[in-house]
Amino acid sequence: MINTVAIVSLSAGTIGEDFVAHEVSLGVRRLEDYGLKVKMMPHAMKGITYIKENPDKRAEDLLAAFSDPDVDMILCAIGGDDTYRLLPYLFDNGELQKAITEKIFLGFSDTTWNHFMLHKLGLKTFYGQSFLADICEMAPTMLPYSKKHFEELIQTGTIREIRPADLWYEGRTDWSAEALGTISPSHRNQGFQLLQGAHRFEGEILGGCIDSLYDFFDNTRYPDTVALCRKYNLFPSCEDWGGRILLLETSEEQPEPELYRKQLEALKSTGIFGVISGILLGKPMDEKYFEEYKRIICDVVSDDSLPILANVNVGHATPRCIIPFGVHAVVDADAQIISFEP
Repeated sequence: MINTVAIVSLSAGTIGEDFVAHEVSLGVRRLEDYGLKVKMMPHAMKGITYIKENPDKRAEDLLAAFSDPDVDMILCAIGGDDTYRLLPYLFDNGELQKAITEKIFLGFSDTTWNHFMLHKLGLKTFYGQSFLADICEMAPTMLPYSKKHFEELIQTGTIREIRPADLWYEGRTDWSAEALGTISPSHRNQGFQLLQGAHRFEGEILGGCIDSLYDFFDNTRYPDTVALCRKYNLFPSCEDWGGRILLLETSEEQPEPELYRKQLEALKSTGIFGVISGILLGKPMDEKYFEEYKRIICDVVSDDSLPILANVNVGHATPRCIIPFGVHAVVDADAQIISFEP
């Protein structure tokens, strides 16, 4: 049972800005309604500019949250695009390894980098939701599917299974205080879609936002992501990837098909498509380019024996499940279920 949740801003400092105060207040109240103690880490609420300019303070908050014996769960405030800048402050002198303890760590999007940092040190983590995007959802309640998975995590410390959501929601466009209590238009969801390969496959899941993963291999966004990734050996070896399931989902940037192909080709160049046991694809926001993405990934993989399961409700499209990393998973496309060992 989770008692204390620490909220960290490891990427963007959005939760410290006045324009989201109504959302933050709502999210804190929802967490407290679960009986949880909410601990905002010292720099989490200092705003976009401060967080951007002080990656060392972001790292300091993460280390403090791991070191605090009262903290049971570390919840990322939101994503962003430069959490890679924490690497020197977490690894140069073994800071993260010294501080790390078994806690629940939950986040997605740019937090993909943080998941890989923690994977490097052997910590099991959880991918798929964040404080601002999910707990602070401006509908009358958290979206039911997202809420179900979050409640399971805080009540049991794990996720036992994932099934498709009944509905998916269009991306919200109005974040003003006046929009509190409104819900985005919804559509009937089509369930998991097996694009190719065996109907049943298994292994531990690892991956995240493909836009963030692409920065491991491409310097278009920042000039030093590739060098830092190599310096700290952040991307696992093919040996480590052997038998795993790769999770991929696209960000709110909704990469055009040509870029999506480049992103996949970068991953293919590592050799992991030859050693993993399967691929899970998250539903894209508003299903934009969904059909193109499905065709492109089958083409790039170029091996129809590798299972690819699409339309998983994880990542940037709402609602969102929560996927455990580092736990053995069994994917059954026929039964429409992904189950996890305790």
